Amino acid sequence: MEEREFYPEGIRLSHPKNRQYISTYTGLADARLSGEILEAIAVMCDAEHNLHVPLPCMPGIIPHDEGAVGIEDGTTRDIAIISRVGKPVSFVVIGFEETENGMRAILSRRRAQERCRYYCLNELRPGDILPARVTRLETFGAFCDVGCGLSALMPIAGMSVSRISHPSDRLSPGMDILGVITSLENGRICLSQRELLGTWEENAARFSQGETVMGIVRSVESYGVFIELAPNLAGLAETREDLTPGQPVSVYIKSVLPEKMKVKLIVIDTAGAPAPPPPLSYFITEGHLSRWVYSPAVSLKKIETVFDH
Repeated sequence: MEEREFYPEGIRLSHPKNRQYISTYTGLADARLSGEILEAIAVMCDAEHNLHVPLPCMPGIIPHDEGAVGIEDGTTRDIAIISRVGKPVSFVVIGFEETENGMRAILSRRRAQERCRYYCLNELRPGDILPARVTRLETFGAFCDVGCGLSALMPIAGMSVSRISHPSDRLSPGMDILGVITSLENGRICLSQRELLGTWEENAARFSQGETVMGIVRSVESYGVFIELAPNLAGLAETREDLTPGQPVSVYIKSVLPEKMKVKLIVIDTAGAPAPPPPLSYFITEGHLSRWVYSPAVSLKKIETVFDH
């Protein structure tokens, strides 16, 4: 694991440095002084909505108002705390207290999130690439953890150039992905990943005229069927009544036309029930994008994303 300050919740859990800090009182005391962000599993949310986080050396508790950014002022609902039971939580140690059962560590997830949010909003800019973990899917997009449980939205249009009907066609909860920041307005972080999944030419180079390959039906129209060969590349075949969106098919590649950004296909056969989203293959994995051009230079149509305005 590369050394960074902010990770999606769950990544830091088994790291030796994290285990060393949470294993002893001295380690927790040192982490309190240094502000180290740690991680452990929340096992219970009590009636007052405090999260109980047992540590190897002592019990830990995240008080209700320290459970997440926005809990204290009511802009975040308590479900953000309740839903963490049985899952990893990031936190900083803010103190210790004596209870009738011995010493207990007082923890804050909110403060870890505030630090992550400050970093994202003040140190990052549109075009920067960062890792994320998918936490929840909605019809309009995916919510992703970009660090310490801090949420960012990836709209469905940013998931690929090839159109999909639902984010579950591309992503699944718990999936580790990469995203490029598209917006940091009003304290909200928006992501895209289509710019990382390759240009038309990069994707088309993986296929050749005369090959028969697998694809996924994405749309059935009156004039043809759009079949995805890769997340950022789709081709068009003639309409068939037995095809439905999400269905795997084998297709013959009739022609590849860069100037029109078209791949003409012939459906050979269907291949069973819809499959879960395959692992993503990124062409760009780090750094900053000022501008990304999807379309080939020979194409009259231009598809691009400009990050640096």
